[in-house]
Amino acid sequence: MTSFGDLLGPQPTLLPGDDDAESDLLNKRDPAEVAADHPTASIAWAYLAEQALADGATITAYAYARTGYHRGLDQLRRNGWKGFGPVPFSHEPNQGFLRCVAALARAAKTIGEADEYARCLDLLEDCDPRAAEQLGLDH
Repeated sequence: MTSFGDLLGPQPTLLPGDDDAESDLLNKRDPAEVAADHPTASIAWAYLAEQALADGATITAYAYARTGYHRGLDQLRRNGWKGFGPVPFSHEPNQGFLRCVAALARAAKTIGEADEYARCLDLLEDCDPRAAEQLGLDH
C-alpha cells in the first residue's frame, strides 16, 4: 500500500539522504560550501535557493532551485522512481528535492512564468498532496 492510499500505485520513493551535507547544514556551514562539497545534495541547493528568494535575488534562486530539482530527479530515478508516484514530504531526505521544487515555483511565479509555476505545483501534488501546503505554497 502506498502512503497515499492507492493500492495499485507505486510504493513511495524514500531517498537515502546525504548525512554529511545535512550535518554540515545543521551545523550552520555556509550552504554554498556544502553545495560545492556535495553537489548532488538537493538540500544544499534548497538552502541556497530559499536564501536567494529571501534576499530578493529571484534569478539566482531560480538557478539554485533548478539545479537542486535536477539533482533530486537524478536521485529519485536511481532509487526506483519512474516519474510518478509518492515522494512523501514526511521522509526528511525527500525534503531537499521538494523544497527545491517549491523554491522553483516561487521564483517562476515572481518572474511571471505561470506555466512553470503550475508544473511545479502539479509535481508537488503528485509527489505528496500535502507538500505544497507544508511548503507554504497556495494552489
